[in-house]
Amino acid sequence: MSKDSIIFIGLDTHKSFIQVAVLQEHRGANPQQLGRIKSNKAALIKLAKQLQSKYPKATLHFVYEAGPCGYWTYRLITSLGHCCYVVAPSL
Repeated sequence: MSKDSIIFIGLDTHKSFIQVAVLQEHRGANPQQLGRIKSNKAALIKLAKQLQSKYPKATLHFVYEAGPCGYWTYRLITSLGHCCYVVAPSL
């Protein structure tokens, strides 16, 4: 994996858990379901560290849908130095 590779991490946020999927940027890649983590700061920090260790040369791009669970996810991920996109549910 090259230094300019991008790994996309999809987060399906809920009040008590976050469902996580990972997609590598190359064409034909299939998303990998990583499962659920708790919906809290410690679990999200742990996930980001694990993914950065697994893909040390890649840039991590987290994506989740705007909703009632708040904006804390975006603030936390960007504070860790990763890209994060909050997308509108209507798109």
